[in-house]
Amino acid sequence: MTRKLQARGNAGREVAAVLLRAAIGGTMIAHGVKHGRSLAGTAGWFSSIGFRRPRLQARASAVVEVGAGALMVMGAATPLASAAVVGTMGVAGRAVHASNGFFITAEGWEYVANLAVGAVALAGIGPGRFSVDRATGADRRLSGAQAAAVAGGLGAAAAAGQLAMFHRPAVPAPEGEAPPEKS
Repeated sequence: MTRKLQARGNAGREVAAVLLRAAIGGTMIAHGVKHGRSLAGTAGWFSSIGFRRPRLQARASAVVEVGAGALMVMGAATPLASAAVVGTMGVAGRAVHASNGFFITAEGWEYVANLAVGAVALAGIGPGRFSVDRATGADRRLSGAQAAAVAGGLGAAAAAGQLAMFHRPAVPAPEGEAPPEKS
């Protein structure tokens, strides 16, 4: 590869990293702020979709989404911030979107999958030159494949743990039967 093409590839990678950090991180911050501004409403929503301890879920979602988004925007602890996005989107995908098909227009899993995949891709390419990770040398601790594996693996494990501990969706009554009464 010529130096000119190599320089062009590096510049493109830097732009891609900044765009991914801004888009995904900014989206996470916006969602977290929305949840934080209406904790009671968010807790009610968590309860309605089958989560135990809904007030805890509301607070945790606000903190994790704002925190992961802020870290991502700054390019700080990028594999871990990406894992938090993957975990959050995994929980949302399973608890809310999976049963609705692919397209977001029908509340499907398209949107959450794209955010999660984008977060893993960002971990893989790294946060770029203009990041806290680069300034501290943290971006050299893991290879791109290792960082992507941390983001995807840790995020999936966190989502599975969250769902196993707290998600108890309502079981629909068999056809022709009344739903069970709550005690």
